[in-house]
Amino acid sequence: MAYIDLGVDEKTAPGITGPMRYRPETAKPLNELAEVLLRAPNTLPPGERELIAAYVSGLNHCAFCCSSHSAFAAAQLDQGMPLVDQVRADPDRAPISAKLRALLRIAGAVQISGREVTPAMVGDARALGASDVEIHDTVLIAAAFCMFNRYVDGLGTFAPQDPDAYTASAELIVRHGYGAAVSTATG
Repeated sequence: MAYIDLGVDEKTAPGITGPMRYRPETAKPLNELAEVLLRAPNTLPPGERELIAAYVSGLNHCAFCCSSHSAFAAAQLDQGMPLVDQVRADPDRAPISAKLRALLRIAGAVQISGREVTPAMVGDARALGASDVEIHDTVLIAAAFCMFNRYVDGLGTFAPQDPDAYTASAELIVRHGYGAAVSTATG
């Protein structure tokens, strides 16, 4: 049970959904940020950006965000959940591009502290083909998901244990984006 009364049934409004329904005026800009970072046109595919969010959420031990963004990534990556699981377990051995591996190193550093990102990490990512926008967005995805993870866990929200519970949300997000989450959160 959430630490405060969110005014929702936590089983039908798990994780971040409950707090977003509780405060729709904060839900709107948070969902807009997620939409821009994870789905807006970018040279980094949405599935890879969701993978960065899932990776950081896993490092933060945020069960809801890790599970949901793992499902969102899997729904958009040809290799699906097996690849997501490999990346989360060991990005250095996962079958991903060297560029994505370098970006995940940057995201992992941000998860610890923004000061953990080094010029060498950025240089490595650039040398492997990452653009400055991709580096920027990786840092911001990692930082934003540290905030989202703390928001969800700081309020003690419910996270379903069954991975299938995240499938419907993944379909909704992939099809309609985070803007659909705003109308769901406010309606």
